[in-house]
This record gives sequence, C-alpha cells and structure tokens, in this order.
Amino acid sequence: MNKNDTGNPIEFSILIPAFNEANRIIATIEETEKVLEKFNPNYEILVIDDGSIDGTSDVVKTYLKNNNKKVKIESYSPNKGKGFALKYGFGFLSGRYILFLDADLDLHPSQLVDLYEIMKQSHIDVVIGSKQNRDSILNYPKIRKLLSSAYYFLIKVLFSLPIKDTQTGIKLFKYDVLKVCLPKVIVKRYAFDLELLLAVNKKKYKIMEAPINLNAKRKLGRIGLRDAFNVFKDTVGVFWRFYIKRYYN
Repeated sequence: MNKNDTGNPIEFSILIPAFNEANRIIATIEETEKVLEKFNPNYEILVIDDGSIDGTSDVVKTYLKNNNKKVKIESYSPNKGKGFALKYGFGFLSGRYILFLDADLDLHPSQLVDLYEIMKQSHIDVVIGSKQNRDSILNYPKIRKLLSSAYYFLIKVLFSLPIKDTQTGIKLFKYDVLKVCLPKVIVKRYAFDLELLLAVNKKKYKIMEAPINLNAKRKLGRIGLRDAFNVFKDTVGVFWRFYIKRYYN
C-alpha cells in the first residue's frame, strides 16, 4: 500500500473518469479535496482523461502546478469509454477504499461519507448510489429518468442482481473487491457498471444501494440513440457471457 506525503497509508482513492469536462473538472476536484481534507486527509485523487478534445488535461495540469500533490492525472487518446478509464485508472491506485465518481459534479463528493458509513455499519463490500432508492433526491430531466427506468427494467428481466440501479456515477468499493473482479470486465463503455457488479455479485461480495442527491447540470444526458443501441448490444453481450458461457463463475 502506498503512503502519502506524511507517511500514512492511503485510505481513500478517488477515481474520476473525465471526457470533455474542461469546464467542470476543477470544481469537482476542489469539492472533492474539501470533503476529504475534512473527512480523512489520507487520500489520493486520480483524474483519468478519457481522450478529451476540449483541453481537459491541460486545465487539470495547470491547476496542479500550484495545488494539492494528492491529485494526479493520467490521460490517453483517443476516447475509449468510461469503463476503460476506470479499469485503467485502478492500476494506479492503492487506497483501502476506492470511490468511482463522475466528473460533472451531478453527484457531490460529500456523499462518499454516507456510503462509507453504510459500508462500515453494515459490513458491506460495495456500496453504490442508487436513483431507485426511495430516499434519493433526484433533480434531472424526464428523458433521463425514462431511459434510466427502461434500463432498470431490462436489467431486472435479464439478470438476478440484488440491486436495482447499476448505472449511478458514485460507487464505493473495498480495494480487494476490485482487484479480484475488474480483470473479469470486458465492456469498455456504458454497460461496464453492470458487468462489474455482476462479477462482484458472482464472487459473493456483499452489495448495498444507498440514497443519493442528484442535481443534474446538463439538460440532456450524453447518451444518444446510437449510444443507447450500443448499451443494449453490450448488455446482450454481458447476458451471453453470464448465462451461456458462464464466464463470471
């Protein structure tokens, strides 16, 4: 396990995949720093620039010249997908707990504290934010709600996961869970979360959903019709590997 500048082991690794988030990424980093400095200063933040073409990497690198050494960035080109970014980024991390956090600040990083408390109190291996939790506070467009509900229904029909929402962009894992399960994940884009959680569940790790506060910054999501088709195609691929090939056993 790596240590921070004070010689203490890193407790929390925050992994932020970013694609064309030049206008938002610094605010996300700063808010995450504020939360962690108060909650647990033994942390690291890693931004993975997933082939951005809007200067996301340059913005972050400029910020880092005079700021927190606990924050780093890795980048590559071209864009390969959020799933690829998360899997790639994990290889640079060493915290006891790994938080996946979207870069757009729709989900404030302060919610890490709630996820961690649930993990510790309930002795859970993975805690994921869920839009389907009755206590969640949701402020996002109706079209996104419709797409989210449709995908939830599809997952419910195809898979026997003990959770309702696989796609919300804040998830807390114990490091060892990802070390075991990530190598099984093939999907590089939107169905990545589903495949990872299926692998986690297949290994008998305990997963729990948590309420979230979602405040969408965009009127429309990034998933267009072509992306929606690719999500469906990737989900069918996961179904094939899960039931026919027994790949996750």
